[in-house]
Amino acid sequence: MDSAGARRSLVWLLGTWGLTRLVLLLYVFKVFVFPGPDVTSDVSVIYQGWFEVLRTGTFPLGDVTWQYPPAAALAILSPALLFFLDYANAFFVLAFLADLAVLSLLLYTGLRPGRSLRGAWVWVAGVPLLGPTVYARYDVMVTAVAVAALLAGARHPRVMGALVGFGAMLKVWPVLLLVGAVKRRAWAAAGVTVVALAALFAAAMPGAFAFLTFQRDRGTEVESLGSLVFHVARQFGWSGEVLLNYGSVEFLGPYVSVVSTAALALTGLAFGWLLLWRLLAGRFVTHTLADAAFVAVLMFTTTSRVISPQYMVWLVGLAAVCLCFRASPMRVPAGLVLAASFVTVLEFPVFFAHVVASDSLGVTLLFVRNGLLVLATVMAARELWRSSVSGADALPLPAQATRTKETSVPS
Repeated sequence: MDSAGARRSLVWLLGTWGLTRLVLLLYVFKVFVFPGPDVTSDVSVIYQGWFEVLRTGTFPLGDVTWQYPPAAALAILSPALLFFLDYANAFFVLAFLADLAVLSLLLYTGLRPGRSLRGAWVWVAGVPLLGPTVYARYDVMVTAVAVAALLAGARHPRVMGALVGFGAMLKVWPVLLLVGAVKRRAWAAAGVTVVALAALFAAAMPGAFAFLTFQRDRGTEVESLGSLVFHVARQFGWSGEVLLNYGSVEFLGPYVSVVSTAALALTGLAFGWLLLWRLLAGRFVTHTLADAAFVAVLMFTTTSRVISPQYMVWLVGLAAVCLCFRASPMRVPAGLVLAASFVTVLEFPVFFAHVVASDSLGVTLLFVRNGLLVLATVMAARELWRSSVSGADALPLPAQATRTKETSVPS
């Protein structure tokens, strides 16, 4: 692409980002009303309630909906930095700034030689597909940390490890970014960061790890892959019920524990596959770290007994990092994640009442969304295996050959 074409592409990208983010801000500030349940109530009611407890120097020990590692307190307390705004509005502004930080990281990487702006476009397009929920949850902040960690990984493994450790103490899942890390320094830095933060929070604030016991009695969340069993079973008289439980709408009743156990078994199989891949992988190039992280988070999200809508922002962020690398084989899985993001905003919040009712529209949306996630997971895993394990591709390439291969792929 010539310099004039590159400038035009950049102008279009920034313009699209600005316009779509303005619309998201207008929705969360309630200038416009988004269809379905009010997605901002989690911030103005739940997050702000936690904020009032956390600012006293303790965790919300009596609230079973607090199910997060101790560093999540920093995200919940962060709106205090914008003391001139009320809590909810300050949170939305910080979520917007986290979104901007991700875009900046992707642009910085995408504009380097041998890289691509496709990743930035994935982020620009993917976030608005999820609707205002992105700015009404702290997951976009965690995603910003994860994106920074992956982009630092190749050249600065210790920085990556520290960021992964911090991210894991925010919401656990960033620990999966280490799946493709080959340098021990990254693992060591992550371990040191986790231990240091755990010790700090345990000493400073009572109840830092109470969250570990708050999920034992959870059911199967109505948007998860396993929930499809009960959505179908309700059509044939299943006697369970749908209740707000542990902060999400879940199925409770006969055989729920069986399906939840099956979900855990699938997660165990996913872990086993990732372990096998790591043992057999013989070719690690610059995009392998991001590809492996994308596959790992896809696997653990898809098999989870809870798939909250905000989880999709993790996948959009990781897909964006993958596509910053021209040679990444994750284009089709990334496209499937974008499609699943659009269906996600339809099932929540737009038609969530239909999902809860298990009617034909709600069940169809869930089958499509979860089917897209399953397909994306299978295809991404296959591409990761083919690019790093199977056949001639498994042979390690000399460093110079790898650089040549990375930079010779047309954009």
